[in-house]
Amino acid sequence: MGKMKQYGARWACLSMAAAILAAATSWAAETPPEADFVRRLSVLAGPRDAILVAAPDGRIIAAVHEDRPLVPASILKLLTTLTALEKLGPDYRFRTEFYLDSHNNLKIKGYGDPLLVSETIGKIARHLATLVPAVHDLVLDDAFFAKSICIPGRGTSTQPYDAPNGALCVNFNTVAFRKENGVWVSDERQTPLLPSVIPKIATLGITRGRITLAADRSEALHYAGGLFRYFLNQAGVRVTGTVRPGRVDPESDVLMWLYRSDATLDNVVSELLRFSNNFIANQILLVMGAEMVGPPATVDKGLQVLRGFYRVDLGIETGRVVEASGISRENRVTARAMLKILQNYEPYHDLIPRKGRQFYKTGHLKGVRTRAGFLSGTDGELYRFVVMCNTPGKNTNAVMTAIERHFEQ
Repeated sequence: MGKMKQYGARWACLSMAAAILAAATSWAAETPPEADFVRRLSVLAGPRDAILVAAPDGRIIAAVHEDRPLVPASILKLLTTLTALEKLGPDYRFRTEFYLDSHNNLKIKGYGDPLLVSETIGKIARHLATLVPAVHDLVLDDAFFAKSICIPGRGTSTQPYDAPNGALCVNFNTVAFRKENGVWVSDERQTPLLPSVIPKIATLGITRGRITLAADRSEALHYAGGLFRYFLNQAGVRVTGTVRPGRVDPESDVLMWLYRSDATLDNVVSELLRFSNNFIANQILLVMGAEMVGPPATVDKGLQVLRGFYRVDLGIETGRVVEASGISRENRVTARAMLKILQNYEPYHDLIPRKGRQFYKTGHLKGVRTRAGFLSGTDGELYRFVVMCNTPGKNTNAVMTAIERHFEQ
């Protein structure tokens, strides 16, 4: 009888062990790939980092610190551009108006077109040449934007990422130059180097580069006016007077031409994301505020639209957004919030730069590296990922390698 009890107890133990082993085997068959994936990502993440990966159906595959508010850097541009695409529409076109007054002055009224570049100004000048052979003064009207535009996080350096915003800006308020045989020349074939900018270039101590010349509103207008004058002369339109700021009088001035940009908003967004252009991002913010709330454009009006979309349309209650480009360290967004943005970005995902299987936007500030976007699966479906590294010394490379390898299995 004792042996029977002993055998029974041993059998019970063996049965329990077998059951535990079977359960473990079943769990291992179902979850280890994702469980191991999460463990690998957790090891790679620092204390001030966040990672979030989701399946095409929205199911969370991996999450690390996903509700921690972090500095997004330039991946914030995904929120800005999504808001604009939804509020203004992908077919929205920026405009610029051209008037003649009773003294034959040509008045140019800007509405924040971020792509008024040399090629475009040349095209505009050639069309104006078919309408008028000569004008007196060039009068530049930038009243669509408020007089004082202060972008949080933007500095006053001559670096292009610090280019200021305005209603009438050309070439992103920047100029490219080089010194050739002791003479300053333009580093862009299509753009002249205006004599007025050479003294500033000469003080920089460099022989080649691209800088912003528009340190303030008047300098921006002067530079824009100089380029318009140059291209008008090239097209055969004589400018007999001066270039000066002024205002359009809608009651007495005659609208000669309403120019609408060749580029639709989705084209502009594609360029913005491709070059991570802070100037374009904040131009969009300002124009969006003026169009949705009313002119003149201000940062507060733009943020009113941006934050409204973030809170109401997307239903995100966390974080803080203080500008549109991601240049400010005061911005705070969670990985979960970024995932929600990506979910709504899917119809526009082909506007995001692509490399290999990834459609992604990166962000870079000192001590901050971020990446967010889509990973194309073997079946063509889009997986979403957010990687935010705010731990000094960390970057997104190892995490992205782990994510790509996981989906190759």
